[in-house]
Amino acid sequence: MQRVLVVPHDPLWAEEFARESPRVALAMDALLVAIHHIGSTAILGIHAKPIIDMLAVVSDLARVDGQDSQLQALGYEVMGEFGIPGRRYYRKDNIHGNRTHQLHTFQVDSPQIERHLTFRDFLTAHREYAEKYDVLKQRLAELHPSDIKGYMDGKDAFIKEMDVRAAAWLAGLVSVGSRRTNRRT
Repeated sequence: MQRVLVVPHDPLWAEEFARESPRVALAMDALLVAIHHIGSTAILGIHAKPIIDMLAVVSDLARVDGQDSQLQALGYEVMGEFGIPGRRYYRKDNIHGNRTHQLHTFQVDSPQIERHLTFRDFLTAHREYAEKYDVLKQRLAELHPSDIKGYMDGKDAFIKEMDVRAAAWLAGLVSVGSRRTNRRT
């Protein structure tokens, strides 16, 4: 049974992304277009499960499967699409069996890329929503300490609402010619 644990933001998460992402980039070789730190560990000041989520953008998703052995050599478990069409998902646990990293891989034209990055950037730019997400995550972890599905289901409506708000926010930025920053992290 997987315990749902959310902890206060740790600045070392950014360092762990900076340490692990070049290793993943090397394993992905020439297929990698970009790699980003996503998920709650990439949003300053909010509680998160202490798992580094990475989003790898690749030129050809079909060829990513050929890199599985290189990722396995880094300790990643190959999970295939794992419920999301057009994704390759990899997860890594430490020697104690605790999840430490998740790698979500999408082809360069996938709308999932913009969705994940916009969610992260929107919450970073809008502290009031980040704080609401923070409170929700803590409450759900208390309500579902050993039920990851209940925890994830409890976040679903909030995430969908933030996706809508984030897309509108991005459309407003693009329409006035503003450029988003922090796109390569």
